[in-house]
Amino acid sequence: MKYIKINPAENVAVALQDLSKGEVVEGVTLTMDIPRGHKIVLRDLRAGENVVKYGFPIGHVTRDAAAGTLVDHSCIKTNLEGLLEYNYSPALIEIPAAAQQRTFMGFRRADGQVGIRNQIWVIPTVGCVNGICEQIVARFKASLPAPTGNLDGVDAIVCFPHNYGCSQLGDDHENTRKVLADMVHHPNAGGVLVVSLGCENNQLDAFRELVGPVDESRVKMFVCQKVDDEIQYGVERLREIYEVASKDVREEVPVSELRVGLKCGGSDGLSGITANPLLGVFSDWIVAQGGTTVLTEVPEMFGAETILMNRCQDEATFDKTVHLINDFKEYFMKQGMPVYENPSPGNKAGGISTLEEKSLGCTQKCGKSIVRGVLKYAERLSAKGLNLLSAPGNDLVASTALAASGCQIVLFTTGRGTPFGSFVPTMKISTNTPLYEAKPSWIDFNAGVLAQGESMAEVSARFIEFVLAAASGEPVNNEKHGIREIAIFKQGVTL
Repeated sequence: MKYIKINPAENVAVALQDLSKGEVVEGVTLTMDIPRGHKIVLRDLRAGENVVKYGFPIGHVTRDAAAGTLVDHSCIKTNLEGLLEYNYSPALIEIPAAAQQRTFMGFRRADGQVGIRNQIWVIPTVGCVNGICEQIVARFKASLPAPTGNLDGVDAIVCFPHNYGCSQLGDDHENTRKVLADMVHHPNAGGVLVVSLGCENNQLDAFRELVGPVDESRVKMFVCQKVDDEIQYGVERLREIYEVASKDVREEVPVSELRVGLKCGGSDGLSGITANPLLGVFSDWIVAQGGTTVLTEVPEMFGAETILMNRCQDEATFDKTVHLINDFKEYFMKQGMPVYENPSPGNKAGGISTLEEKSLGCTQKCGKSIVRGVLKYAERLSAKGLNLLSAPGNDLVASTALAASGCQIVLFTTGRGTPFGSFVPTMKISTNTPLYEAKPSWIDFNAGVLAQGESMAEVSARFIEFVLAAASGEPVNNEKHGIREIAIFKQGVTL
Protein backbone atom coordinates (compact mmCIF):
# COMPACT_ATOMS: atom_id res chain seq x y z
CA MET A 1 0.00 0.00 0.00
CA LYS A 2 1.27 3.46 -0.89
CA TYR A 3 -1.51 5.51 0.67
CA ILE A 4 -4.73 5.17 2.65
CA LYS A 5 -8.10 6.89 2.65
CA ILE A 6 -9.45 6.01 6.07
CA ASN A 7 -13.11 6.99 5.61
CA PRO A 8 -15.12 7.40 2.37
CA ALA A 9 -16.19 10.90 3.45
CA GLU A 10 -12.61 12.20 3.58
CA ASN A 11 -11.18 14.77 1.20
CA VAL A 12 -7.56 13.82 1.93
CA ALA A 13 -5.53 10.62 1.80
CA VAL A 14 -2.42 9.82 3.83
CA ALA A 15 0.86 8.73 2.26
CA LEU A 16 2.05 5.45 3.78
CA GLN A 17 5.45 5.93 2.14
CA ASP A 18 7.23 8.78 0.40
CA LEU A 19 5.36 9.54 -2.85
CA SER A 20 6.75 11.31 -5.91
CA LYS A 21 5.32 13.97 -8.15
CA GLY A 22 3.38 12.34 -11.01
CA GLU A 23 2.11 9.35 -9.03
CA VAL A 24 -1.65 8.81 -8.96
CA VAL A 25 -3.66 8.70 -5.70
CA GLU A 26 -7.42 8.05 -5.82
CA GLY A 27 -7.42 9.12 -9.47
CA VAL A 28 -5.57 12.35 -8.67
CA THR A 29 -2.09 13.02 -10.09
CA LEU A 30 0.36 14.40 -7.55
CA THR A 31 1.78 17.78 -8.49
CA MET A 32 4.50 17.61 -5.83
CA ASP A 33 6.38 15.10 -3.69
CA ILE A 34 4.49 13.97 -0.57
CA PRO A 35 6.46 12.71 2.51
CA ARG A 36 5.35 9.62 4.42
CA GLY A 37 2.57 10.36 6.93
CA HIS A 38 1.45 13.58 5.26
CA LYS A 39 -1.93 14.42 3.75
CA ILE A 40 -2.75 14.59 0.03
CA VAL A 41 -5.61 16.80 -1.18
CA LEU A 42 -8.06 14.67 -3.21
CA ARG A 43 -10.18 17.53 -4.56
CA ASP A 44 -9.77 21.26 -4.77
CA LEU A 45 -10.41 22.92 -1.40
CA ARG A 46 -11.43 26.54 -1.04
CA ALA A 47 -10.05 28.75 1.74
CA GLY A 48 -12.10 28.15 4.91
CA GLU A 49 -13.24 24.66 3.87
CA ASN A 50 -12.80 21.82 6.37
CA VAL A 51 -10.18 19.13 5.94
CA VAL A 52 -11.73 15.75 6.80
CA LYS A 53 -9.66 12.86 8.20
CA TYR A 54 -10.78 9.89 10.36
CA GLY A 55 -14.28 10.87 9.19
CA PHE A 56 -14.16 14.14 11.17
CA PRO A 57 -13.08 17.72 10.41
CA ILE A 58 -9.52 18.28 11.63
CA GLY A 59 -9.50 22.03 10.90
CA HIS A 60 -9.91 24.27 7.86
CA VAL A 61 -7.58 25.38 5.10
CA THR A 62 -6.41 28.97 5.34
CA ARG A 63 -5.91 29.27 1.56
CA ASP A 64 -7.04 27.43 -1.54
CA ALA A 65 -5.49 23.96 -1.83
CA ALA A 66 -5.44 22.19 -5.18
CA ALA A 67 -5.98 18.47 -5.66
CA GLY A 68 -2.72 16.54 -5.76
CA THR A 69 -0.88 18.86 -3.38
CA LEU A 70 0.36 18.54 0.20
CA VAL A 71 -1.81 20.04 2.91
CA ASP A 72 -0.10 20.49 6.29
CA HIS A 73 0.24 22.80 9.31
CA SER A 74 1.30 25.69 7.10
CA CYS A 75 -2.16 25.94 5.56
CA ILE A 76 -4.53 24.31 8.11
CA LYS A 77 -5.94 26.02 11.18
CA THR A 78 -7.78 24.39 14.08
CA ASN A 79 -11.54 24.85 14.46
CA LEU A 80 -11.27 24.60 18.25
CA GLU A 81 -11.71 27.54 20.61
CA GLY A 82 -12.75 28.22 24.21
CA LEU A 83 -14.77 26.13 26.65
CA LEU A 84 -17.63 24.05 25.33
CA GLU A 85 -20.99 22.83 26.61
CA TYR A 86 -21.42 19.06 26.43
CA ASN A 87 -24.46 16.77 26.36
CA TYR A 88 -24.45 13.09 27.21
CA SER A 89 -25.47 11.04 24.17
CA PRO A 90 -24.41 7.51 25.08
CA ALA A 91 -23.05 5.31 22.30
CA LEU A 92 -21.96 2.24 24.26
CA ILE A 93 -20.38 -0.92 22.87
CA GLU A 94 -20.22 -3.72 25.41
CA ILE A 95 -17.06 -5.77 24.91
CA PRO A 96 -18.05 -9.42 25.56
CA ALA A 97 -15.99 -11.46 27.99
CA ALA A 98 -13.29 -13.52 26.30
CA ALA A 99 -14.04 -17.19 25.76
CA GLN A 100 -10.41 -18.09 26.49
CA GLN A 101 -8.98 -16.60 29.67
CA ARG A 102 -5.24 -16.05 29.34
CA THR A 103 -2.58 -15.94 32.05
CA PHE A 104 0.89 -14.57 32.66
CA MET A 105 3.59 -15.12 35.28
CA GLY A 106 3.50 -12.41 37.93
CA PHE A 107 4.21 -11.71 41.58
CA ARG A 108 1.17 -11.98 43.86
CA ARG A 109 1.50 -9.43 46.68
CA ALA A 110 0.07 -9.69 50.19
CA ASP A 111 -2.40 -6.86 49.52
CA GLY A 112 -3.89 -8.76 46.54
CA GLN A 113 -2.14 -6.77 43.83
CA VAL A 114 0.00 -8.44 41.18
CA GLY A 115 3.38 -7.13 40.03
CA ILE A 116 5.07 -7.90 36.72
CA ARG A 117 8.50 -7.04 38.16
CA ASN A 118 10.16 -7.72 41.51
CA GLN A 119 12.30 -4.66 42.04
CA ILE A 120 13.56 -2.73 45.07
CA TRP A 121 13.05 1.02 44.87
CA VAL A 122 14.86 3.73 46.81
CA ILE A 123 12.64 6.82 46.97
CA PRO A 124 13.75 10.23 48.30
CA THR A 125 11.07 12.29 50.02
CA VAL A 126 12.90 15.42 48.87
CA GLY A 127 15.40 16.27 46.13
CA CYS A 128 18.05 17.21 48.73
CA VAL A 129 18.82 13.52 49.36
CA ASN A 130 18.92 12.37 45.73
CA GLY A 131 22.69 11.93 45.91
CA ILE A 132 22.48 10.02 49.19
CA CYS A 133 19.95 7.60 47.68
CA GLU A 134 22.17 7.02 44.66
CA GLN A 135 25.17 6.32 46.90
CA ILE A 136 23.14 3.86 48.99
CA VAL A 137 22.17 1.91 45.86
CA ALA A 138 25.72 2.00 44.46
CA ARG A 139 27.30 0.81 47.73
CA PHE A 140 24.75 -1.95 48.16
CA LYS A 141 25.22 -3.22 44.61
CA ALA A 142 28.99 -3.17 45.11
CA SER A 143 28.53 -5.46 48.12
CA LEU A 144 26.82 -8.16 46.03
CA PRO A 145 28.76 -11.22 44.82
CA ALA A 146 31.34 -10.39 42.15
CA PRO A 147 31.71 -10.22 39.24
CA THR A 148 28.12 -9.99 38.08
CA GLY A 149 26.43 -8.40 41.06
CA ASN A 150 23.88 -11.22 41.05
CA LEU A 151 20.46 -10.05 42.29
CA ASP A 152 18.95 -13.52 42.82
CA GLY A 153 15.17 -13.11 42.60
CA VAL A 154 15.23 -9.31 42.44
CA ASP A 155 14.91 -7.81 38.94
CA ALA A 156 16.57 -4.48 39.71
CA ILE A 157 17.48 -2.09 42.52
CA VAL A 158 16.69 1.45 41.40
CA CYS A 159 16.87 4.95 42.86
CA PHE A 160 14.29 7.50 41.64
CA PRO A 161 15.61 11.04 42.13
CA HIS A 162 13.28 14.02 41.72
CA ASN A 163 13.40 17.76 42.39
CA TYR A 164 10.49 18.14 44.78
CA GLY A 165 9.33 17.51 48.35
CA CYS A 166 10.12 21.01 49.63
CA SER A 167 9.43 24.66 48.69
CA GLN A 168 6.06 23.63 47.26
CA LEU A 169 2.56 24.72 48.21
CA GLY A 170 -1.00 23.49 47.73
CA ASP A 171 -1.64 21.00 44.95
CA ASP A 172 2.01 20.76 43.95
CA HIS A 173 3.01 19.62 47.44
CA GLU A 174 0.14 17.13 47.62
CA ASN A 175 0.84 15.80 44.14
CA THR A 176 4.44 15.06 45.15
CA ARG A 177 3.34 13.29 48.32
CA LYS A 178 0.65 11.28 46.54
CA VAL A 179 2.85 10.11 43.67
CA LEU A 180 5.60 8.99 46.07
CA ALA A 181 3.00 7.22 48.24
CA ASP A 182 1.59 5.53 45.13
CA MET A 183 5.09 4.24 44.39
CA VAL A 184 5.42 2.76 47.87
CA HIS A 185 2.26 0.71 47.24
CA HIS A 186 3.09 -0.27 43.64
CA PRO A 187 3.05 -4.05 43.04
CA ASN A 188 6.15 -3.97 40.81
CA ALA A 189 8.15 -3.15 43.93
CA GLY A 190 9.00 -6.13 46.10
CA GLY A 191 10.45 -3.65 48.57
CA VAL A 192 10.91 0.10 49.08
CA LEU A 193 13.38 2.21 51.02
CA VAL A 194 12.15 5.76 51.67
CA VAL A 195 14.89 8.26 52.51
CA SER A 196 14.09 11.62 54.14
CA LEU A 197 16.35 14.56 54.95
CA GLY A 198 14.45 15.76 58.03
CA CYS A 199 13.73 19.45 57.50
CA GLU A 200 11.70 19.32 54.28
CA ASN A 201 8.01 20.15 53.82
CA ASN A 202 7.35 16.50 53.04
CA GLN A 203 7.97 15.44 56.65
CA LEU A 204 8.42 11.71 57.07
CA ASP A 205 5.88 11.29 59.90
CA ALA A 206 3.15 12.94 57.80
CA PHE A 207 4.23 10.94 54.75
CA ARG A 208 4.01 7.69 56.74
CA GLU A 209 0.45 8.62 57.67
CA LEU A 210 -0.43 9.24 54.02
CA VAL A 211 1.12 5.94 52.95
CA GLY A 212 -0.83 4.01 55.59
CA PRO A 213 -0.24 0.38 56.59
CA VAL A 214 2.66 -1.43 54.93
CA ASP A 215 4.62 -4.65 55.34
CA GLU A 216 7.46 -3.30 57.45
CA SER A 217 9.78 -6.10 56.36
CA ARG A 218 9.51 -4.75 52.80
CA VAL A 219 9.00 -1.01 53.31
CA LYS A 220 11.48 0.89 55.47
CA MET A 221 11.89 4.64 56.04
CA PHE A 222 14.47 6.77 57.81
CA VAL A 223 15.57 10.39 58.35
CA CYS A 224 19.17 11.21 57.37
CA GLN A 225 19.52 13.96 59.97
CA LYS A 226 18.76 11.46 62.73
CA VAL A 227 21.44 8.83 61.97
CA ASP A 228 25.24 9.03 62.19
CA ASP A 229 26.14 7.53 58.81
CA GLU A 230 23.13 7.80 56.51
CA ILE A 231 24.70 5.81 53.66
CA GLN A 232 25.71 2.85 55.80
CA TYR A 233 22.37 2.97 57.61
CA GLY A 234 20.56 2.96 54.27
CA VAL A 235 22.63 0.05 52.99
CA GLU A 236 21.76 -1.98 56.09
CA ARG A 237 18.05 -1.29 55.65
CA LEU A 238 18.33 -2.15 51.94
CA ARG A 239 19.97 -5.44 52.83
CA GLU A 240 17.03 -6.30 55.14
CA ILE A 241 14.56 -5.57 52.35
CA TYR A 242 16.62 -7.56 49.87
CA GLU A 243 16.63 -10.64 52.11
CA VAL A 244 12.81 -10.70 51.94
CA ALA A 245 12.23 -9.63 48.33
CA SER A 246 14.85 -11.98 46.87
CA LYS A 247 12.71 -14.95 47.94
CA ASP A 248 9.70 -13.86 45.85
CA VAL A 249 8.77 -16.12 42.92
CA ARG A 250 6.49 -15.73 39.94
CA GLU A 251 3.22 -17.61 39.75
CA GLU A 252 0.53 -18.01 37.13
CA VAL A 253 -2.11 -15.27 37.36
CA PRO A 254 -4.98 -14.28 35.06
CA VAL A 255 -4.69 -11.40 32.59
CA SER A 256 -7.57 -9.79 34.49
CA GLU A 257 -4.88 -8.66 36.96
CA LEU A 258 -3.10 -6.57 34.33
CA ARG A 259 -3.38 -2.75 34.46
CA VAL A 260 -1.96 -1.21 31.32
CA GLY A 261 -1.19 2.45 30.63
CA LEU A 262 -1.76 3.77 27.09
CA LYS A 263 0.46 6.62 25.90
CA CYS A 264 1.82 8.14 22.70
CA GLY A 265 4.60 10.62 22.04
CA GLY A 266 6.57 11.90 19.08
CA SER A 267 3.48 11.05 17.03
CA ASP A 268 3.38 11.24 13.25
CA GLY A 269 0.80 11.00 10.49
CA LEU A 270 0.75 7.21 10.79
CA SER A 271 0.11 7.10 14.56
CA GLY A 272 -3.66 7.04 14.12
CA ILE A 273 -3.40 4.52 11.28
CA THR A 274 -1.03 1.86 12.64
CA ALA A 275 0.24 1.88 16.24
CA ASN A 276 -2.66 3.63 18.00
CA PRO A 277 -5.36 1.41 16.44
CA LEU A 278 -3.20 -1.60 17.39
CA LEU A 279 -3.28 -0.43 21.03
CA GLY A 280 -7.04 0.07 20.67
CA VAL A 281 -7.48 -3.56 19.66
CA PHE A 282 -5.21 -4.62 22.52
CA SER A 283 -7.10 -2.43 25.01
CA ASP A 284 -10.40 -4.05 24.04
CA TRP A 285 -8.77 -7.47 24.37
CA ILE A 286 -7.55 -6.66 27.89
CA VAL A 287 -11.04 -5.44 28.84
CA ALA A 288 -12.55 -8.65 27.45
CA GLN A 289 -10.11 -10.55 29.69
CA GLY A 290 -11.43 -8.60 32.71
CA GLY A 291 -8.34 -6.40 32.92
CA THR A 292 -7.78 -2.65 32.99
CA THR A 293 -6.41 -0.01 30.63
CA VAL A 294 -5.84 3.69 31.31
CA LEU A 295 -5.81 6.54 28.79
CA THR A 296 -4.34 9.91 29.73
CA GLU A 297 -2.88 13.03 27.99
CA VAL A 298 -5.95 15.21 28.53
CA PRO A 299 -4.81 18.07 26.23
CA GLU A 300 -4.61 15.48 23.46
CA MET A 301 -8.24 14.56 23.97
CA PHE A 302 -9.33 18.09 22.98
CA GLY A 303 -11.24 17.82 19.72
CA ALA A 304 -12.11 14.15 20.26
CA GLU A 305 -13.48 14.43 23.80
CA THR A 306 -17.14 13.93 22.82
CA ILE A 307 -16.27 10.47 21.47
CA LEU A 308 -14.98 9.53 24.93
CA MET A 309 -17.83 11.26 26.76
CA ASN A 310 -20.45 9.34 24.84
CA ARG A 311 -18.70 6.09 25.77
CA CYS A 312 -19.07 6.79 29.51
CA GLN A 313 -21.01 4.11 31.36
CA ASP A 314 -23.42 6.59 32.98
CA GLU A 315 -24.08 10.29 33.55
CA ALA A 316 -21.94 10.40 36.69
CA THR A 317 -18.92 9.16 34.71
CA PHE A 318 -19.82 11.58 31.91
CA ASP A 319 -19.83 14.49 34.37
CA LYS A 320 -16.39 13.47 35.65
CA THR A 321 -15.11 13.39 32.07
CA VAL A 322 -16.50 16.88 31.39
CA HIS A 323 -14.61 18.13 34.46
CA LEU A 324 -11.50 16.25 33.30
CA ILE A 325 -11.57 18.18 30.02
CA ASN A 326 -12.71 21.61 31.20
CA ASP A 327 -10.50 21.68 34.28
CA PHE A 328 -7.47 21.19 32.03
CA LYS A 329 -8.64 23.89 29.64
CA GLU A 330 -9.05 26.27 32.58
CA TYR A 331 -5.53 25.37 33.75
CA PHE A 332 -4.20 26.59 30.39
CA MET A 333 -6.32 29.74 30.56
CA LYS A 334 -5.23 30.60 34.13
CA GLN A 335 -1.64 30.46 32.95
CA GLY A 336 -2.48 32.81 30.10
CA MET A 337 -1.56 30.12 27.58
CA PRO A 338 -3.45 29.13 24.40
CA VAL A 339 -5.60 26.05 25.00
CA TYR A 340 -5.00 24.59 21.56
CA GLU A 341 -1.26 25.25 21.08
CA ASN A 342 -0.55 21.76 19.85
CA PRO A 343 0.87 19.76 17.98
CA SER A 344 4.63 19.92 18.57
CA PRO A 345 7.27 20.65 15.91
CA GLY A 346 8.05 16.93 15.70
CA ASN A 347 4.37 16.11 15.21
CA LYS A 348 4.14 18.64 12.38
CA ALA A 349 7.24 17.29 10.70
CA GLY A 350 5.66 13.83 10.88
CA GLY A 351 2.43 14.93 9.20
CA ILE A 352 0.11 16.05 12.03
CA SER A 353 -1.31 19.52 11.40
CA THR A 354 -3.88 20.35 14.11
CA LEU A 355 -4.89 19.30 17.60
CA GLU A 356 -8.09 17.73 16.26
CA GLU A 357 -6.01 15.49 13.98
CA LYS A 358 -3.66 14.61 16.84
CA SER A 359 -6.51 13.91 19.28
CA LEU A 360 -8.54 11.79 16.86
CA GLY A 361 -5.45 9.66 16.35
CA CYS A 362 -4.45 9.68 20.03
CA THR A 363 -7.79 8.49 21.40
CA GLN A 364 -7.77 5.42 19.15
CA LYS A 365 -5.43 3.84 21.71
CA CYS A 366 -8.39 3.02 23.96
CA GLY A 367 -10.37 1.05 21.38
CA LYS A 368 -14.16 0.97 21.65
CA SER A 369 -14.68 -0.05 25.28
CA ILE A 370 -17.02 1.67 27.71
CA VAL A 371 -15.35 4.22 30.02
CA ARG A 372 -15.72 2.76 33.54
CA GLY A 373 -13.70 5.23 35.62
CA VAL A 374 -12.21 8.73 35.63
CA LEU A 375 -9.18 9.40 37.83
CA LYS A 376 -7.73 12.61 39.19
CA TYR A 377 -3.97 13.10 38.98
CA ALA A 378 -2.13 10.74 41.38
CA GLU A 379 -5.37 8.87 42.17
CA ARG A 380 -5.08 5.09 42.26
CA LEU A 381 -7.19 2.74 40.17
CA SER A 382 -10.31 1.19 41.64
CA ALA A 383 -12.51 0.33 38.62
CA LYS A 384 -11.62 -2.41 36.15
CA GLY A 385 -12.04 -1.80 32.44
CA LEU A 386 -11.17 1.39 30.57
CA ASN A 387 -10.29 4.42 32.73
CA LEU A 388 -9.39 8.03 31.90
CA LEU A 389 -6.67 9.76 33.93
CA SER A 390 -5.96 13.46 34.41
CA ALA A 391 -2.39 14.28 33.35
CA PRO A 392 -0.69 16.48 30.74
CA GLY A 393 0.66 15.25 27.42
CA ASN A 394 4.33 15.48 28.45
CA ASP A 395 5.74 12.00 27.94
CA LEU A 396 7.53 11.42 31.24
CA VAL A 397 4.99 13.27 33.41
CA ALA A 398 2.07 11.36 31.84
CA SER A 399 3.84 7.99 31.96
CA THR A 400 4.74 8.55 35.61
CA ALA A 401 1.09 9.37 36.30
CA LEU A 402 -0.04 6.15 34.59
CA ALA A 403 2.40 4.12 36.68
CA ALA A 404 1.39 5.95 39.87
CA SER A 405 -2.26 5.07 39.21
CA GLY A 406 -1.24 1.41 39.48
CA CYS A 407 -0.42 0.43 35.90
CA GLN A 408 2.29 -2.25 35.85
CA ILE A 409 3.36 -1.38 32.29
CA VAL A 410 3.03 1.54 29.87
CA LEU A 411 2.55 0.92 26.15
CA PHE A 412 3.98 3.90 24.28
CA THR A 413 3.44 4.47 20.58
CA THR A 414 5.78 6.75 18.66
CA GLY A 415 6.45 7.83 15.11
CA ARG A 416 9.58 9.85 15.80
CA GLY A 417 11.17 7.69 18.51
CA THR A 418 12.26 8.19 22.13
CA PRO A 419 14.51 6.22 24.53
CA PHE A 420 12.95 7.28 27.86
CA GLY A 421 11.40 4.97 30.46
CA SER A 422 9.21 5.55 33.50
CA PHE A 423 9.37 3.61 36.78
CA VAL A 424 7.50 0.70 35.18
CA PRO A 425 8.39 -1.07 31.91
CA THR A 426 7.73 1.43 29.11
CA MET A 427 7.30 -0.49 25.87
CA LYS A 428 7.84 1.50 22.64
CA ILE A 429 5.71 0.65 19.59
CA SER A 430 6.76 2.29 16.32
CA THR A 431 4.19 3.61 13.87
CA ASN A 432 6.50 3.03 10.91
CA THR A 433 9.09 0.44 9.91
CA PRO A 434 11.99 2.85 9.14
CA LEU A 435 11.96 4.01 12.78
CA TYR A 436 11.96 0.42 14.03
CA GLU A 437 14.93 -0.38 11.81
CA ALA A 438 16.83 2.79 12.69
CA LYS A 439 16.40 2.60 16.48
CA PRO A 440 16.44 -1.05 17.61
CA SER A 441 17.65 -0.01 21.08
CA TRP A 442 14.58 2.24 21.51
CA ILE A 443 11.74 0.43 19.77
CA ASP A 444 10.36 -2.84 21.11
CA PHE A 445 7.61 -3.66 18.59
CA ASN A 446 6.93 -2.52 15.03
CA ALA A 447 3.34 -1.61 14.15
CA GLY A 448 4.55 -0.13 10.87
CA VAL A 449 3.94 -3.48 9.17
CA LEU A 450 0.24 -2.57 9.22
CA ALA A 451 1.07 0.04 6.57
CA GLN A 452 2.84 -2.65 4.55
CA GLY A 453 -0.05 -5.03 4.13
CA GLU A 454 -0.05 -7.17 7.30
CA SER A 455 -3.52 -7.58 8.76
CA MET A 456 -4.58 -6.21 12.13
CA ALA A 457 -5.55 -9.74 13.17
CA GLU A 458 -2.03 -11.04 12.52
CA VAL A 459 -0.22 -8.10 14.12
CA SER A 460 -2.50 -7.86 17.17
CA ALA A 461 -2.14 -11.61 17.86
CA ARG A 462 1.65 -11.24 17.78
CA PHE A 463 1.47 -8.10 19.92
CA ILE A 464 -0.63 -9.80 22.61
CA GLU A 465 2.00 -12.53 22.98
CA PHE A 466 4.75 -9.88 23.06
CA VAL A 467 3.08 -7.96 25.89
CA LEU A 468 2.34 -11.12 27.89
CA ALA A 469 6.00 -12.13 27.58
CA ALA A 470 7.01 -8.71 28.92
CA ALA A 471 4.49 -9.05 31.75
CA SER A 472 6.03 -12.44 32.57
CA GLY A 473 9.51 -10.95 32.93
CA GLU A 474 10.99 -10.37 29.48
CA PRO A 475 12.71 -6.95 29.76
CA VAL A 476 11.84 -4.14 27.35
CA ASN A 477 14.41 -1.74 25.91
CA ASN A 478 14.25 0.97 28.55
CA GLU A 479 14.96 -1.70 31.20
CA LYS A 480 17.76 -3.30 29.18
CA HIS A 481 19.50 0.08 29.02
CA GLY A 482 18.80 1.10 32.61
CA ILE A 483 16.59 4.09 31.67
CA ARG A 484 14.08 4.58 34.49
CA GLU A 485 12.87 7.99 35.65
CA ILE A 486 9.99 9.81 37.31
CA ALA A 487 8.55 13.28 36.67
CA ILE A 488 5.91 14.86 38.91
CA PHE A 489 3.36 17.37 37.62
CA LYS A 490 4.06 20.91 38.81
CA GLN A 491 1.85 23.93 38.15
CA GLY A 492 2.39 26.39 41.00
CA VAL A 493 5.09 28.52 42.61
CA THR A 494 8.42 27.40 44.04
CA LEU A 495 9.28 29.08 47.36
